[in-house]
Amino acid sequence: MKTGIFLSYKGLGANLLHLSYCHQIAKKFGPVKLITLCPNLNKLLEDDPAFSEIIYLDKFHKRFFDLFKLSNFLKKYNFENIFIFYPSLRHYLSSKIAGIKNIYQYPLFKKKNLHLVEAAKDFTEKSLNIKNCPTESKIVVNNLKAQKYKNNDLKKIVLGISSSGPTTKWGYDNFTSLIKELNKLDNFHFYLLCGLNDSIHADKIINQIDRKNCESLASKDVSEIMYYIYISDIFIGNDSFGHHVSCQMNKPSFIILLDSPKAYSDYSKNQNRIIPPNYDINKITHGSNLDPNSITVEMVLDKIKKFI
Repeated sequence: MKTGIFLSYKGLGANLLHLSYCHQIAKKFGPVKLITLCPNLNKLLEDDPAFSEIIYLDKFHKRFFDLFKLSNFLKKYNFENIFIFYPSLRHYLSSKIAGIKNIYQYPLFKKKNLHLVEAAKDFTEKSLNIKNCPTESKIVVNNLKAQKYKNNDLKKIVLGISSSGPTTKWGYDNFTSLIKELNKLDNFHFYLLCGLNDSIHADKIINQIDRKNCESLASKDVSEIMYYIYISDIFIGNDSFGHHVSCQMNKPSFIILLDSPKAYSDYSKNQNRIIPPNYDINKITHGSNLDPNSITVEMVLDKIKKFI
């Protein structure tokens, strides 16, 4: 019985947030084909036996009038079941026209205030007729490949200095100060997780640290970054795909929330949130634009001290 899953999200983090539910579907139907709008999700999940194929869809997903093209795209996979993690009329009609027998989808016309974790959990439980569906899973990693990236025996810390936007960043000076304070406590090796756009800032941080124990991952591909996270002990950083990878590799993950809804860090026992003092976490959302300096280095150190 050929089964497909449609994740209508572009970001790595949003896709990984749904990993547990994809695993539950694969547990029932066998290896599934996963359709995603994220171009590099396949690099993170290439070792996962739950997926027979991960398909990147870069067209037919924006305009309503593309539903026939999307239908033809779906038809070639001969799905008997499809699970659509989004309340999209276009996706539903395309699946119907493609002749897919069993279409499971979020309730239509209910996009407003969609809590990603609660919606996905409820949808999976109802669709599969199960109870207490777990909200987190594990990213499958080839341990032999990962060991090739281990270059010393120091405790390793991933610092997620990048994020999807400027209002979600704690600030490079704060990360520099954090490294300096941690260097006073013990010997660590730091991986600075960022994209090429932030490589200059990673270099600035490295140049301000006396010890040669900082390494930028700016030029690394996602397929390599996953192994650096895997061999590390802890993640500290902005809301970014790094903490989704880290927490689902069973690593303590400390997420600095300034402008992100709690839903993005609401599903794993390994997620530990750091928010400005005296602020209600339920009120933090896109547009909060909280002052990054309201979270001090001392606050972060206090949160992570028992893990280092």
